[in-house]
Amino acid sequence: MSATSIDFDRLPSELHIGGAWWAGATGERFDVVNPADESVIASVASADIADADAALDTAEMAMADWAARTPRERSEVLRRAWELMTARLEDFARLITLENGKARNDAMGEAAYAAEFFRWFAEEAVRADGLIAPAPASGARILVQHKPAGLAVLVTPWNYPAAMGTRKIAPPLAAGCAVIVKPASETPLTMLALMPLLAEAGVPAGLVNVLPSRRTGALVDHLLHDPRVRVVSFTGSTAVGRKLLKSAADQVLKPAMELGGNAPLIVFEDADLDVAVDGAMLAKMRNLGEACTAANRLYVHEAVAGAFTARLTAAMSTLKVGDGRDPGVDVGPLVNADTRDKVAAFVADAVARGARIECGGETPGGKGFFYPPTVLSNVPETADCVHDEIFGPVAAIQTFRDEEEVIRRANDTEYGLVAYVFSGDFKRALRVCERLDYGMVGLNRGLVSDPAAPFGGVKQSGLGREGGHEGMREFMETQYISAAW
Repeated sequence: MSATSIDFDRLPSELHIGGAWWAGATGERFDVVNPADESVIASVASADIADADAALDTAEMAMADWAARTPRERSEVLRRAWELMTARLEDFARLITLENGKARNDAMGEAAYAAEFFRWFAEEAVRADGLIAPAPASGARILVQHKPAGLAVLVTPWNYPAAMGTRKIAPPLAAGCAVIVKPASETPLTMLALMPLLAEAGVPAGLVNVLPSRRTGALVDHLLHDPRVRVVSFTGSTAVGRKLLKSAADQVLKPAMELGGNAPLIVFEDADLDVAVDGAMLAKMRNLGEACTAANRLYVHEAVAGAFTARLTAAMSTLKVGDGRDPGVDVGPLVNADTRDKVAAFVADAVARGARIECGGETPGGKGFFYPPTVLSNVPETADCVHDEIFGPVAAIQTFRDEEEVIRRANDTEYGLVAYVFSGDFKRALRVCERLDYGMVGLNRGLVSDPAAPFGGVKQSGLGREGGHEGMREFMETQYISAAW
């Protein structure tokens, strides 16, 4: 594979440890499948415990030098990574589509978003500001500085194979830490393809190690019980996050957890319906709905529910479904058969309980894990999709009558990642935003993700923040020195 582009005839498929490609201690491998036609893209090495130990050893050595470098040196390397990735967005988008399935435009958006984390944290690397202040009572000086926390284990999901990797890699590198990345088994190729680019940018060998594996539970648990590991960052389901938190407790690790969501999207009667429909399309259909930020419950005021439903149905009906590599395709396949079947089950359950299908709603035959854009109206509170993440292209619409009612219903969930509010009354909109128990709120827009913003939730949706000024601090420890002079 060339360091200047991705060679699609020879995709990287080995473990990446210490700046080199490894076949793995056991020689075991697993297949990565194209969700559009179910063909095998590559056979990838599966890491075992011995490989994890090798990665820990090399990461420990690499971090000693990296942490000693000046923030400006680390910044310049990250800036170069942004430049290199930006020049290769087409390649990364093509690979994302190949292993994840998303349509080209969606993949290009992810690739650009992923690259931006390198630029943002290149700028944040030189912003680890400390403090010098007199202690009011003693007169001593209070010195506060932020130091690299230590080795970090990063566990990434399949829905954003590039962006969830760079969002986790860039901040610890900016802070001075080394990392071990465990990418999702469905989509390891994008993260492996990033490694030659990081080497070209000047990231030292061993600082970033990638361990694809089919033995995720045992591998990550082993890593989290090594005393050299000090931080664990995970994006995925709340159920898995709880297990990792239990393992992290044994070593008292710093946890950064971005977990599940059940996002409400609220449309008030005074909302601009064109803006609300455009926002709903973005919040629901970005990444085919396979996102923790996807609008899961659409609450529309009864006075405008008919008009909103008609417009949303018209917009969803125009989307072209097919192989994401084909020009003009808006909606690719879901990532695997289990995800598709779960989405179909949600629709069947809602219809059995009284919901009405406005468009879509039928699983097509043939190869690939496709499910059509679907709009459900008259969805009852008892439907399974109201209480669990749909993770697919299904918009479930309910109605409401007043502000107090919709706030109560929106907050009636264990999750608290993101909510969306559409209203022409800015005073009311802000009042509602402040009363929603969510870490993020999109106000009159269907997109909240931004490298410059603190991404994260409350309640069962996670701990800590990614992006913004807070993102780098998740990988740093605060040290206080009391001095007299």
